Amino acid sequence: MGKIKIAIIGVGNCASSLIQGIYYYTEKDEKDAIGLMHWDIGGYKPEDIEVVAAFDVDKRKVGKDLSEAIFAPPNCTKIFCENIPRMDVEVSMGPVLDGVAPHMNEYDEKYTFSVADEEPVDVVEVLEDNDAEMLLNYLPVGSEKATRYYAKCALEAGTAFINNMPVFIASDPNWASRFEKAGLPVIGDDIKAQIGATITHRTLTQLFKKRGVKLDRTYQLNTGGNTDFLNMLNRDRLHSKKKSKTEAVQSILGDERLDPENIHIGPSDYVPWQKDNKVCYLRMEGRIFGDVPMNLELRLSVEDSPNSAGCVIDAIRCCKLALKRGIAGPLTSISAYTMKHPPIQYPDNEAAKLVDKFITGEIER
Repeated sequence: MGKIKIAIIGVGNCASSLIQGIYYYTEKDEKDAIGLMHWDIGGYKPEDIEVVAAFDVDKRKVGKDLSEAIFAPPNCTKIFCENIPRMDVEVSMGPVLDGVAPHMNEYDEKYTFSVADEEPVDVVEVLEDNDAEMLLNYLPVGSEKATRYYAKCALEAGTAFINNMPVFIASDPNWASRFEKAGLPVIGDDIKAQIGATITHRTLTQLFKKRGVKLDRTYQLNTGGNTDFLNMLNRDRLHSKKKSKTEAVQSILGDERLDPENIHIGPSDYVPWQKDNKVCYLRMEGRIFGDVPMNLELRLSVEDSPNSAGCVIDAIRCCKLALKRGIAGPLTSISAYTMKHPPIQYPDNEAAKLVDKFITGEIER
């Protein structure tokens, strides 16, 4: 089948979990491959993914072999596969642009980014020289200019784009059209977790709707101690993130969408000692038979970055199938299955069925 050659923007916790997973599942077979939604996608298994290029701005990562960089500070995710062999992929210096929020400079270096004193590389040249087939975006929330810069580089290099963060590319008609015209697939936007706050909130909202419960109001509050939560202390960077997470829940309600004052979804605070552990608090208030009030409260605790890698590893392999089949533009099925703000929102059970049909070739996207 050959390798799936990927490039990564941002060598943070999410990239670390993904790369650890590629090697972790190499030692597994289908029977004991816990944590995968699909073991085989069109003949491709996790071990068929090869990282050929990576970009970051932190001095502790730039210039290092990727096998070393994924464990460098401020990364703090759980290490579940320690023995990563040398990958012979040097982390390249990317452009900073708006990728580092000013308030990040106020914190101890062990928690935050430390920008390298290096000139940015020619991203297009690196992608082309390494025959990258797709570019994965793991930039911090609020990196609007940087995300659009890298999306443009992907177009110029003839590279597919998987947008794992909440700047709208795949779900923006203009960008979607540009990728379609370039003959390239695009997946996005804003990665869901396997079992995370958004998928849980959506599932419970669907349950309320199916069981005839009128949802009156709800909130989702999240805390964590990784750089993502530290970055999001700057509320000015959260517009697209809040829109993405809120729309993921509102879309389930259809014509009975909640008024803005009755739904609050977003990060709550940064707790350093939590590290990459994310704690989600959900509350849903509604009415059952006879307009009798009820409420549900839930606490979810999960390691944030491995949770997202379980979805990204499927998105990569579906993107490869699209490349092989000559499919361009937004991949709506895998986007709906793995992303919070896809081009088309589907209920999660329907999105799962559509992905299976895409894998077998029954539907085009």
